[in-house]
This record gives sequence, C-alpha cells and structure tokens, in this order.
Amino acid sequence: MTQDELKAAVADAAIKEIEPHLEKNTVLGIGTGSTANLFIDRLAPLSERFKGAVASSEASAKRLQALGIEVFELNSVGDVPFYIDGADEVNANLQMIKGGGAALTREKIVAACAKRFICIADGSKYVAQLGNFPLPVEVIPMARSYVARELVKLGADPVYRQGVVTDNGNQIIDCFDFMIDDPASMEARINAIVGVVTNGLFAQRGADVLLLSTENGVERTALR
Repeated sequence: MTQDELKAAVADAAIKEIEPHLEKNTVLGIGTGSTANLFIDRLAPLSERFKGAVASSEASAKRLQALGIEVFELNSVGDVPFYIDGADEVNANLQMIKGGGAALTREKIVAACAKRFICIADGSKYVAQLGNFPLPVEVIPMARSYVARELVKLGADPVYRQGVVTDNGNQIIDCFDFMIDDPASMEARINAIVGVVTNGLFAQRGADVLLLSTENGVERTALR
C-alpha cells in the first residue's frame, strides 16, 4: 500500500470510531494536515448527523465549510467529545510530536478541551523515541533569537522556519538533532522559556486512542 492508501484507511477507521457516538448536538474537534483532510472528506456525508466542528487551523476550517460542515468558535462550545488529528511522530505512550503544518498551538488548545483525543497516523509515524522529526516551537517574533539560544542550551539545533507565519501571527523554530528521553518534562521546560507560545510535544496531554494504519490493517491502541 502507498502512504496515501494507508492514510485513507486510517481516515476510514476514524469514521467508524466516532460514528456510533454522533448526535445532533455533537461538535467535533478537527485537526490539521493531510490525514486530517482525508478524515474531513469522509466526514462530510455524515454532516446531517452532528452539529458541526471546531477547527485547529484556518485551512481546516475552510475545508470543513466548503463541504457544508458548520464551523464554531471554541469559546462558544467549551468541551468537545472527540478531537481527531494526525501526528508527525507518535510513541507507545501515545505521546506525539505535532506542528509540521505550523498549527500546533491551536491543535494543543482543542486537544486540551477534548474528552477523547483520537490520533490517526500511518505506520511511518510510529517511533520508539520522539525526535527524529524536528520539534516545532511557536514563538513571539521579537523573542525568536532569544528562544533559539535557550533551545541550544537544551541540546537542540534550532532553525527558523523562514516565510512561515502561524494563524496566530507568530513564527516557528524547528529543533533538529533533538532526541527526547522524557517528552512530558521537555514539553514543560520548553514552554517555560519566555517568548515561547507552545511547542509541538503533545506529552502532558497525549492521545487517548491511536489508530495506526499498517500493511496488515489499522491497529487500535487505547490508553484511556
């Protein structure tokens, strides 16, 4: 199977995961990226069965609206029963690196409001240790150089992602050569740097369910 076929398979599995729980007042949390886009496309035929969605990026919001799914502001919704999103890397503890698409802050906010976070990924994203994928850090623009120097002290090789402005008007630093032994602790350490909005480690609030698409089918892991 190609990677696109694996992504399509796990998007189908995510629909099956949530479909029995859809109700007229349900507002879903929807992530960002290529796998999330495939999920959105498959969600559209079910649009009459739930109320709408909260999107973690402007791009996902536009895709949802184009398919006839109403998009709500998170402030008007509160908690969401499910947040469905992909990952750049995920480990056995369902801790993740996210933010390759620069939507990490809004993704983290929606995940925090979700009763269940369903991570959908293809097998190439499953790793023994997080860090081969460069860890994104969203920063206030005036703090970029300072934050980069602090990241060097933590052992990272920080690189400014040029030409990228987040939906929040901020910038991204990617941390290369940065294998992470304790994701939850490192998440807190980076977030404590003045000027950091947040980083792409989803460890303190990891996924509740991982749907992992492999050559042998979609494997389901639930920790909570």
